[in-house]
Amino acid sequence: MWVPAAGNKPPALLPRKAQYLTNDVKLLRQHIQVPLQFPKDFFSVILEKGSLTAMRFLTAVNMEHPEMLEKASRELWMRVWSRDEDITDPQSILAAAEKAGMSTQQARGLLEKTSAPQVKNKLKETTEAACKYGAFGLPVTVAHVDGQTHMLFGSDRMELLAHLLGEKWMGPVPPGVGAKL
Repeated sequence: MWVPAAGNKPPALLPRKAQYLTNDVKLLRQHIQVPLQFPKDFFSVILEKGSLTAMRFLTAVNMEHPEMLEKASRELWMRVWSRDEDITDPQSILAAAEKAGMSTQQARGLLEKTSAPQVKNKLKETTEAACKYGAFGLPVTVAHVDGQTHMLFGSDRMELLAHLLGEKWMGPVPPGVGAKL
């Protein structure tokens, strides 16, 4: 995902990068053993509809139920990038939240908070903080190691993160471990 505040354009809008990404996603799906695919109507889903409500929902989850953030994030990600399902309609977000283990009441309460100023402001603050580290898209990992800050872009930077942390990188799916998603 690209960050508009960074002043750049999504890679899919550049013809050569779009073709590259199509092939890259196929290889990445095999390598990381995650059911990854572009939505059928990529431009509508990603560039027109976007994910603002979903990001606000996840912000509300993080503010009130941080223990649910990973599961809710994964389910919303799977809806878009594995099953080509919507994440903009409130009913879609509720379905994802319930699949992630939230009660209907809990999910509805969090969804109502997506229009609250505190949630909107927290998402803006988080985005601004990422941009201050140099983010221009997602995923981004920021590592603070030995008094230095390192911003790493992309899902293919885990080996470099392991190096910074002094850890051994076992690959996206270590031997004997099945895919987590």
